Amino acid sequence: MKIRHLVQKLINTYGTLDPFKLSEIQKIEVIHEYLGKFTWGYYSHINRISFIHIHESLSEAETRFTCAHELGHHYLHPKVNTPFLKKNTLLSLDKIEREANQFAVELLIPDQLLIDGMTVYQAAEASGVPGELATLKKPPAYICRTWVGY
Repeated sequence: MKIRHLVQKLINTYGTLDPFKLSEIQKIEVIHEYLGKFTWGYYSHINRISFIHIHESLSEAETRFTCAHELGHHYLHPKVNTPFLKKNTLLSLDKIEREANQFAVELLIPDQLLIDGMTVYQAAEASGVPGELATLKKPPAYICRTWVGY
């Protein structure tokens, strides 16, 4: 299943874009802790228990993005203990990190912002998504012909 379709299915099923609510629904323990100077977070799966670890000193937007990114690992790479998400690796060439970033972007940027005429960059800023990841957002199929923002 494509990432966009997976995210839309989750949003439709659970009625939320909130990565913390989705984590709670999936019984994923979210832990806020000190993770060093550069680490934002990571996902781990031990003995059938899933954890999202988030650096305790991130801003609200960074915390939300990190939770969404690590939640992406839960859905896309459920048995993989992922590498640390670091600020300098947001544009990682690693496939699983790119996929988790796309999951987070699709979850956090509501389609309605694009339908209402925002560019993908404006929608990313309004949603707390790092601007360098804005172009990972795929447009809703019914506005593809008039897509503005690239």
